[in-house]
Amino acid sequence: MKNILSALTIAISVTVASLAWSTISHAQTVDPKLEWATKVVALQQGPELNRLVEQLANSTAQDLLQKWGPKLQTNVPKAKLPQVTEELNAELQKYSNEVSQLIGSKVGKVSADVLIPAYIEKFTLEELQQIAGFFESPAIKKYQTSAPELGNIFIQRLVETARTDVSSRATQFDETAAKIIGANTIPKASPAPSGNSKPVTKK
Repeated sequence: MKNILSALTIAISVTVASLAWSTISHAQTVDPKLEWATKVVALQQGPELNRLVEQLANSTAQDLLQKWGPKLQTNVPKAKLPQVTEELNAELQKYSNEVSQLIGSKVGKVSADVLIPAYIEKFTLEELQQIAGFFESPAIKKYQTSAPELGNIFIQRLVETARTDVSSRATQFDETAAKIIGANTIPKASPAPSGNSKPVTKK
């Protein structure tokens, strides 16, 4: 009887171990490219991406400045011009900071929706591992060749995703600027960031 129980216990243990190993193996083989593609995208989200977001925000701020600059000159007396200019610049800086946050908040979603699937499609698992490690290899050359195309796709989707929020914030800026300058009419709605807009170069 004891031998039967021992044999049964061993059989159950082997079965449980087999099931556990099967589960672990299955978990390990579920699209490992997704893990590595996610890692590659995460590695890219550093200073360069932050600069890109800032440039997009600055391009929309430049559009507002071009629209309200003439109003500033024609609607404000010279005596009040320095004070009003300072107020408008402060509001413009506030706008730029908030738009940077608005665009930046879309990065994760756009990365998951666009970049990660693109990397999974364009690169093998081994290539993704090499890119993540920044090794000197043919895979890195392929990555560098594909990067501009992927970057354009990302920028276009990021602009599209943030367009509504940025337009809403631009409308708020228009209303505040109208109060500061004393304009009777608010200009037409400001354009949302354009992927083709040239970034503003800070001095």
